[in-house]
Amino acid sequence: MQKKILNLLFIIIFSTGAILAQSAENEIRDMLDERDREIKELLGPQGSQYTQDQRDQLKDIINDVIDFRSMARQALGSTYDEISSEDREEFVSLFATIIRDNSLNRLDIYRAEVSYNSIDVNDNQAHVRTTAQLDNVRTSVDYDMERRDGEWFITDMSIDEVSTADSYNRQFQNIIRQRGFDALLQSLQRRAARSSST
Repeated sequence: MQKKILNLLFIIIFSTGAILAQSAENEIRDMLDERDREIKELLGPQGSQYTQDQRDQLKDIINDVIDFRSMARQALGSTYDEISSEDREEFVSLFATIIRDNSLNRLDIYRAEVSYNSIDVNDNQAHVRTTAQLDNVRTSVDYDMERRDGEWFITDMSIDEVSTADSYNRQFQNIIRQRGFDALLQSLQRRAARSSST
C-alpha cells in the first residue's frame, strides 16, 4: 500500500512539473511571437523609410526584453565583481546603450520568418533554439532566458552559435589585460557617444 502511495505521489509530482514546464514554454513562445509581430508591423514593407519615432519604438521593442545587467555581467566576467559599484553602474548603462543602438544596424534581419526548434525550461531558466529564415538564408538564433517577477527576460543570445556575451567578453578582457578597466570604460564612453550622435 505504501509503495502504491509513493508511486502515486511520484506521478503527481512528475505530472505537475511537466504541466508547469509546458506552461512556461507557451509563455516564452507567446512573448517572443508578440515581439516578432510588433517588430514586423513597425517595419512595414521592405524598403520602407523610418522616422526617428519609429526607430525609437523599434529599439524599445527589440531591447525591452533583454536583461542588460545580466548580459553585461557575463560580458565583463570576474572583473564585474572587482570594480566599484559606481563603475559597475556606468558600465551596465554604457553596455546597454551600445547593444540598443547596434540592434538597429540591420533592420532587415527582423523580417526573417522564425521557427522554434526547442524550448527547454528548468525552473526559472530556459534555453530557446530558433531558426530565422530570410530569403534563402537560414540563421540559428538561440536565447538564454531567466524568469523574474513573473516575466521572462533574455540574458544572452547566440547567432549561429556565437554568444553575444562571450563575444564582448573576449573584446573586453583583451582591453583589460593590455590597458586596464579604466581604458575599457573610456572606450565604451566614446562608442556610446558616437552612437547617440548618429
